[in-house]
Amino acid sequence: MMNRSVEQSDLIHVSPATDGLEIIKSGAMIPAHPLALDSARRLDTIRQRALSRYYIDAGAGGLAVGVHTTQFAIREAGIYEEVLCLAAETVHEWSDRRLAMVAGIAGQSIQAMAEAETARRLGYDAGLLSLAAMKGNNTDEMVDHCRAVASILPIVGFYLQPAVGGVKLSADFWTRFCAIPNVVAIKVAPFNRYYTLDVVRGVVAAGAEKRIALYSGNDDHIVLDLVTPFVVMRDGKPITVRFVGGLLGHWSVWAKKAVELFERCRRTAAEGSVPADLLALDSRVTDCNSAFFDVANDFKGCIAGCHEILRRQGLLEGTWCLNPKEELSAGQVEEIDRVLREHSDLADDGFVAANLDRWMA
Repeated sequence: MMNRSVEQSDLIHVSPATDGLEIIKSGAMIPAHPLALDSARRLDTIRQRALSRYYIDAGAGGLAVGVHTTQFAIREAGIYEEVLCLAAETVHEWSDRRLAMVAGIAGQSIQAMAEAETARRLGYDAGLLSLAAMKGNNTDEMVDHCRAVASILPIVGFYLQPAVGGVKLSADFWTRFCAIPNVVAIKVAPFNRYYTLDVVRGVVAAGAEKRIALYSGNDDHIVLDLVTPFVVMRDGKPITVRFVGGLLGHWSVWAKKAVELFERCRRTAAEGSVPADLLALDSRVTDCNSAFFDVANDFKGCIAGCHEILRRQGLLEGTWCLNPKEELSAGQVEEIDRVLREHSDLADDGFVAANLDRWMA
């Protein structure tokens, strides 16, 4: 293993993306990768690499880098490529296990296409396409935008909740989006059951339920998304669709236990009968998320809240974000203290403590 800082000119030469795409299509636990900064709000490459090693050793099926949890502002800060390169290099060096690598893609068409080119060059399997910058565009324009990016890199759709900058998207949009051949998955993250059903309806209307994998991004209902059969009628016949994985900011913390939860949900979904204690976990995980994501303050501290958990475990030095205004909200620390007391069995503190020195080396 190399222990050097990453230069932006470093390129990762990996095998073709087929294996990574198969991981995405079959379903995986994919944490949204945070950004490690020092007290001057500069990239901390040692801790950034340690976070990637943590997720790999926890058993994650992939990494999502350059996404909302990584902070969209990495683009303005000029470190988008460096952050993607660092994660790709770490995976390549740290483990022989193949992981699915998903790069966040944002901006209007010229920027998004350039980011897709960068991600492809660095060996990423797919791009998680945010449409936040397309707010105000009509459906035709948004579909054309998605098609242009998909011509460069397989894409994962992203229904980002409007509370943090997402765009409300109709079932008609999702039907047309799912007709794009190079769409491989959708991260459904509107934090809204009605909007979630719009995505499912769109997938079924497009006849894409066997081609496009659904990933939960609904951090407020992770367990229910993973164990619920969603039924939509098509031509008078019921079509059952399931979420096969999760791509979640919530899973950037307590990742070892998240892998165990994901695997249990997957086994249970296959068995067809959901025990009451697993259903009860949904509300407990959601309660933790309410503190981490700062629901009481309209998600203003959602990134800093995850940072606070990682800081307490020693993976991050502080909760700093690129934007100084993104910080823990008043009362959020107390809420985090509460859920840590009440749901300590969902934490992976022991796992982190046993491996932290090795990850930081």
